[in-house]
Amino acid sequence: MFAFHGSWKDRKDTFTSKPLPLNCDSLNVGAFQFAQAMLFAIEEINNSTDLLPGISLGYKMYDTCGSAARGVKVALALTNGNEVVSTLSKAPCTRSAQVQVIIGETSSSPCMAIATVIGPFHIPEISPSATCACLSDKTKYPSFLRTIPSDYYQSRVLAQLVKHFGWTWVGAIRSNNDYGNNGMAIFTETAQQLGICLEYSVSFFRTDPPNKLQKIIDIIKHSTSKVIVAFLSYLDMDVFVYTLSLYNLTGYQLVGTEGWIFNYQTAEMDKNHILDGAIGLSIPKGQVSGMREFIIDVKPLNSTGNEIFTEFWETLFNCKFRQPKSPTENQRECTGHEDLSGHSFTDMSLMPIFNNVYKGVYAVAHALHNILDCNETCNCEGQLDPFMILQHIRKIRFKTKEGEEVYFNEKGDPPAKYEIINWQPTENGVVDFVTVGLYEASLPADKQLSLQNNYIIWSQNSKQVPVSFCREKCPPGTRKVLQKGKPVCCYDCIRCAEGEISNITDSITCVRCQPEFWSNDRRDVCVKKEAEFLSFEEIVGALLTAASLFGTCMTAVVAFIFFRYRKTPIVRANNSELSFLLLFSLTLCFLCSLTFIGRPSEWSCMLRHTAFGITFVLCISCVLGKTMVVLMAFRASLPGSNVMKWFGPTQQRLSVLAFTLIQVVICILWLTISPPFPFKNFKEIKDKIILECALGSTVGFWAVLGYIGLLASFCFILAFLARKLPDNFNEAKFITFSMLIFCAVWITFIPAYVSSPGKFSVAVEIFAILASSFGLLICIFIPKCYIILLRPENNSKKNMMGREAPISLALEALYGLQCGLFVSVQ
Repeated sequence: MFAFHGSWKDRKDTFTSKPLPLNCDSLNVGAFQFAQAMLFAIEEINNSTDLLPGISLGYKMYDTCGSAARGVKVALALTNGNEVVSTLSKAPCTRSAQVQVIIGETSSSPCMAIATVIGPFHIPEISPSATCACLSDKTKYPSFLRTIPSDYYQSRVLAQLVKHFGWTWVGAIRSNNDYGNNGMAIFTETAQQLGICLEYSVSFFRTDPPNKLQKIIDIIKHSTSKVIVAFLSYLDMDVFVYTLSLYNLTGYQLVGTEGWIFNYQTAEMDKNHILDGAIGLSIPKGQVSGMREFIIDVKPLNSTGNEIFTEFWETLFNCKFRQPKSPTENQRECTGHEDLSGHSFTDMSLMPIFNNVYKGVYAVAHALHNILDCNETCNCEGQLDPFMILQHIRKIRFKTKEGEEVYFNEKGDPPAKYEIINWQPTENGVVDFVTVGLYEASLPADKQLSLQNNYIIWSQNSKQVPVSFCREKCPPGTRKVLQKGKPVCCYDCIRCAEGEISNITDSITCVRCQPEFWSNDRRDVCVKKEAEFLSFEEIVGALLTAASLFGTCMTAVVAFIFFRYRKTPIVRANNSELSFLLLFSLTLCFLCSLTFIGRPSEWSCMLRHTAFGITFVLCISCVLGKTMVVLMAFRASLPGSNVMKWFGPTQQRLSVLAFTLIQVVICILWLTISPPFPFKNFKEIKDKIILECALGSTVGFWAVLGYIGLLASFCFILAFLARKLPDNFNEAKFITFSMLIFCAVWITFIPAYVSSPGKFSVAVEIFAILASSFGLLICIFIPKCYIILLRPENNSKKNMMGREAPISLALEALYGLQCGLFVSVQ
């Protein structure tokens, strides 16, 4: 069964009488070639002595007009054995009229209808060109086989082909039948998996009214995609190309199926070169020696009286095999010997399908050969069973005379193999079908598709691959964000947030950098974060270092002055031993600030906090000792007071040692339980790593600070109480100012430290240490240095003593106590 006519004329059924038979039109030259290929195979088998010796194959030939209804009618007639005999052959038939195998139809929809009807009778149907993947369903079509690969592969290969060339935004047009609809469904599913979007997907059939084609043309005109995937039969493609030519729609890249991509008839219709550069899949070219000559050597007078061949010949040469009825008929009489050269019948572009017809007939012959147990002769006893033939056809495996292996898988399909064809125009305007690639499903996945991109000619004779996308690819450093209500191929490119990158094109997400890394300006690479700490090289660190060294030098100068004038009254009266110890502790305070500068390490973190805590306690202990001596000296001047023996030099040294040891114990416990340690802070500043010292035990840290604060507060209170004692000798007022500065600095330090980011928090801490140290040094020692150096006349015992007796006695006692002497107060 072949579609010798491509379509039929519309008929208007009144539903009051029996419908008229189809009025077929559009003579299909390819179907006649299919028929000739089948006849060639049958004659070759009948003349063979190796295959079915002594057995002749017979055939009956019918025109379906491409109609499913017509195909079912013929199939039922063949199955029942009561078909209308349309042959004038006088050869005897030794078997019943019931056929054993049906070759055809060539389209998927008629094949589905026919296979549904004959499936329960297990009569094999072998199609040379029906590719719909749905026909592989053996539960619905148990007796269907084919010698052409299933669209299950073709649709997926088309999607891979589109993806290979970077087309993500395409249009699709399909035949409105099972071939087109099922094939496009598989293509759409695969395309979505590969990230390809369809801007539109429309269908039509060649018999559709013009207004439907007009709507399709409007859709294509208003589309932005430049690639059209055409899942059409060649008959539908002819109509589509003709319509595109009417509207002069050019510049589109066509991607086609085996249904039309290798069809010279379609190429001849393309007068406006709309399809130039088209690319698609084709059944591999299969040459069978002698077939071309046989097909061309067709003579209607020798065609077993088949009226189909007669009609074909009359149409091809515009003649009649009878005398014209009247002189008005503009036709001559056919001789049957007209020259076929130059006619489309000599076009062998459908040779792959001819080869499929050839292989289908041979598959039947090999199955019969096995069933009849043929060797030199065949066992012809018994009636042939279609079910038995079907089972043997499924199992056959043979090679043609050209060496091509033929077999069917469990779904009745042959192995999938396609050539990739490119339409390349030549200088004389004829299209050359150039093979630019190959697909073979039997190979490993990464080697199935091979292409020679350099040899491809694209639409409008371009060497550059066409571009078709809804949105340009998102570059590295951005991510795709879908546009609301549009396909996934339409998106916006959003720059990655800080700390995130995307290093590939069309990334759907941004990847957050590791904690020690940060995104660069382009957001495509994670770069190592800059480590931030207070270093000696930067301006702030250099200034603080200079201030620390200046304070150290200043303290050393004061110590030198006090040592140089150690025997003068003012130095002796200010308890020179505590003064030198205080100067030593102030030197340590200035120097301990240097431990806060530089890259934190395990030892520096433990040293900076403990050294700071101990030196400051030592410093404040000395000041506290000085303050207590001043107060107790005036109390000792009262009659009957025996307090002097508790505040002698030994007691002063012990008090300083005791106060300091308490801080030492606190620091030892802190370092033992949970010491400070170097820590990388990733949270404070996003694009930098802050190297700082973690406190370890916050209790230990606040215990150290709290103890310093306690001593400072106590010292401040005592100094405040002694601030109104005689000025000539009393240094309590200076101690009061120094402790006021000390407390003010450390009270303001806490909020400033907490609110300062990164290395500036360390700078604030160093500033607090230096400020409080300078406060003590300047308030306590600078006034004395002023008197020693600039007012030496005031540096005398007489000047330091008041005239009033009670006060003089107190000052004398204080002078003796400060000088470390035993004074007896009367």
